[in-house]
Amino acid sequence: MIKYNQFQLANGLHVIHHFDDSTQLCVLNMLYNVGSKHENPDKTGFAHLFEHLMFGGSINIEEFDTVLQDASGDSNAFTSNDITNYYLTLPANNIETGFWLESDRMLSLDFSQESLDIQRNVVIEEFKERYLNQPYGDVWLKILPLAYKVHPYNWPTIGKEISHIENTTLDDVKTFFKNFYCPNNAVLVLAGNLNLETCKALVDKWFAPIPSQNFVKPNYGQEPKQTEARTETVYADVPLDMIVKAYHMPARIDENYFAADMLTDLLGAGKSSRFYVELVKNKNLFSELDAYISGDVEAGLLMIEGKLSKGVSMETAENAILSTLEDFKNNGVEQSELTKIKNKSETNIRFNDMTVLNKAMKLAYAWVLGDIELVNTEADSYLKVTETEIKNIANQILVPTNCSTLYYLSKQNDTK
Repeated sequence: MIKYNQFQLANGLHVIHHFDDSTQLCVLNMLYNVGSKHENPDKTGFAHLFEHLMFGGSINIEEFDTVLQDASGDSNAFTSNDITNYYLTLPANNIETGFWLESDRMLSLDFSQESLDIQRNVVIEEFKERYLNQPYGDVWLKILPLAYKVHPYNWPTIGKEISHIENTTLDDVKTFFKNFYCPNNAVLVLAGNLNLETCKALVDKWFAPIPSQNFVKPNYGQEPKQTEARTETVYADVPLDMIVKAYHMPARIDENYFAADMLTDLLGAGKSSRFYVELVKNKNLFSELDAYISGDVEAGLLMIEGKLSKGVSMETAENAILSTLEDFKNNGVEQSELTKIKNKSETNIRFNDMTVLNKAMKLAYAWVLGDIELVNTEADSYLKVTETEIKNIANQILVPTNCSTLYYLSKQNDTK
């Protein structure tokens, strides 16, 4: 059970406090309710760019991490389709340094041309290294616009293309920052050896003076139900053919989300999964074959992706996947098989809840989802899933008209 208190400042900043005196550390987690889905479709990659810019310094300090490390702290951040999350860890007796640094960059981030140029080049190199120059790196650049035709989930967090970052101006980033990086679009979590009274005093001291903003929430369309199978074939300089299948699935707060998540565990997680036993180990059709979910706040994707073994045709490989899925849809799952997956899920959740950092991040994310009690009910939600629910969600999701398929072929197979 994760215990917490919460309160809100007049400027709109929501604050969650979790006390844990079993550690001498304290975590300050700042989640901004902005991700890649909030970007202009013609100017993408901004949320991820800010993940870098926020560590560049403010008008008061040259570099965020240098000051933090001098106080024996460390920090990091991540960006998703839905949120950007910044977190730092400090000895509890030094936590005011974290308050100062986090409030300072919310209020006084450095918008110099030099800082923008440096971080923009870092992001461009990351784009090239991870998405363009790495084998199979551009899979997400291909499969997302195939699966999404309306919703802004149709581009990855890095952005649609390098030119969007290359052409970013100082005015662009200033506008984006002012609109989203404000107290009334954020949730702050303090977790660790810091009592509630001290927490409230420090929050009031460092964050209450920051003014709220009249930020504009983007108005984007919801993805209509997919009613036809979609395919795309690409050739690339890769050693093995690859197949990627994307099925639309329920949103994070949908009651069927947990069944869909467990479905992918049954299909593709570990050496006892259906895909591994039947198609990797027994039939040797794939060198690897996985199933997982994108885990988005809104309706996301259930993904199946695998690299074919040498000499196996794409038709044979795809038919084997579809045959396995049909067998699952028709026959469902044995209770013993589901119990094993449930035990694994519960163990992972309980283990992750042992660290103060994970608890802080879970509290922030649960609040964004609209139900902070999710931090305490998540494990039970997985344990309650039944064999019937698994079978039903498989038959609902795993249908051809709900699927977008990317055939990612080695150039050596290109006979054109």
